[in-house]
This record gives sequence, C-alpha cells and structure tokens, in this order.
Amino acid sequence: MATSDPSAPDRASGFRRLSDVRRLVRYVIAGSTAAGSHLATLTLLVELGGLRPLVASTVGFGVGLVVSYTLQRRWVFASLGRHRTLLPRFLTVIAVALLLNTVVVHLGTEVLTVHYALVQLVAFGLIPLNNYVLNSLWTFR
Repeated sequence: MATSDPSAPDRASGFRRLSDVRRLVRYVIAGSTAAGSHLATLTLLVELGGLRPLVASTVGFGVGLVVSYTLQRRWVFASLGRHRTLLPRFLTVIAVALLLNTVVVHLGTEVLTVHYALVQLVAFGLIPLNNYVLNSLWTFR
C-alpha cells in the first residue's frame, strides 16, 4: 500500500491555481477591452461631440459596462447564473467603480486641470482590483 507524501504538491490545488491564473488573464483582457471602449467613447464625445470630459466619461463608462458584463459573464467567469441575479450584483459593484471614476475624473479635470485622457488612465488603474475581487467572490461565484 502506497502512502502519500505530505510534502508532494496537491495536484488538484495546482490545477485550481492554474485555473485562477487563466481567469485573471481573461479578466485583464476583458477589462482592457472594456476600458478601450470607454476611452474611445470618451475621446470621440469630447473631441468630436464637444462634451465636457466628465459627461463623456460617464457615457463611456456605460459603454464599457456593457462590454465588461458580457465578457465577464460569458468568458471570464463562465457563469451559468441568471441575469436577474447576476446583473443587479454586477451593477452594485459597478456603482462603486462609477463613483470612484467620477470623483477621480472630476478632481483631475476640474480641480487639477490635468488632461482628461491622463486622468482617465489613473482612474482605470484604481478600479480593476476592487472589481475583480468583488465579482469573483460575490457577483459570479
């Protein structure tokens, strides 16, 4: 009868860690796609539409939200949950992100008068970790 070596790596936990890494990579790709759509919308609305950066960023946030939810539900977390359960949770997490985005864009563009694109990139850097943790543990669990 063979005994298992307690110092040997647990194969199941190794697969789980690899799965977590893959999910995190997918999250980064999905988030980058959503951020790109947000930034493109923001830029078009400011440069071609003449909107103020805060308004344009809010509209861009909405576009990014649709892209993000679709990719996260189907590809990142591969959730089989129903929209009526998942979407309100996702929107709660996004509401916190929108608040953070709004504060950063307002302070950066209106108070500090920094270029809107740079300010938006700062906001993009602050939001993803919070969203990943909340969506992983609550929204799409």
